[in-house]
Amino acid sequence: MKKLKCIIVDDEFLAISLLSRYVEKIPFLELVFSSENPISAMEFIQNNEADLIFLDIQMPELSGINFMKIVGDKLKYILTTAYSEYALEGYEHNVIDYLLKPISFERFEKSVNKAKDRFALNENQEKTYFFVKSSGQQHKILFQDILYIESIKDYANIKTENQEYIVLDTLKSLENQLPDAFVRIHKSFILNTNQIKSVTSKSVILQSNQEIPIGESYKMNLLNTLK
Repeated sequence: MKKLKCIIVDDEFLAISLLSRYVEKIPFLELVFSSENPISAMEFIQNNEADLIFLDIQMPELSGINFMKIVGDKLKYILTTAYSEYALEGYEHNVIDYLLKPISFERFEKSVNKAKDRFALNENQEKTYFFVKSSGQQHKILFQDILYIESIKDYANIKTENQEYIVLDTLKSLENQLPDAFVRIHKSFILNTNQIKSVTSKSVILQSNQEIPIGESYKMNLLNTLK
């Protein structure tokens, strides 16, 4: 079962210690970084993969709200704070849940199970969809509907037959959330192999007759997937 890589950011050491112990009790969570300094957390996120962050809202160096505005949708958030009045503002961002301190393990477990559902993790059933944020809204996208995903600088364009979703995310991050039917065929493209009509030496033709280039270094990976 894939684990969610998570980060804890809180200006109180005891809060970090408590959440760290809670994370250790959840089989599908892996703590990859924790800090009392939100700036250090930003530096970590820039250079490392992460899925989920437990983020305190009221911190002296940088508020959690401003942290989310800067970091954006590179990962999903569970907000933690002692002040309930921040909840509404927090939900304008890519927030899964809001935990009011003091946080019980039972409430924490309920929150991370929401994250599990959002990332479509399931031990007994292959995931069939994921959620992405595009145009200020959360969209549920079925994997079977995706034709391909194209990298556009800091964004990715998830292309279905009838719609495009522009998301602030990397191909690498999206690739980690996709099932085996998806394969990277170019530095800028991931495609759904179920949508392939034909393959040439330099490109893939989809059922929709769209042509996607094959990067030289990705050829063998594609051929092995199609065997």
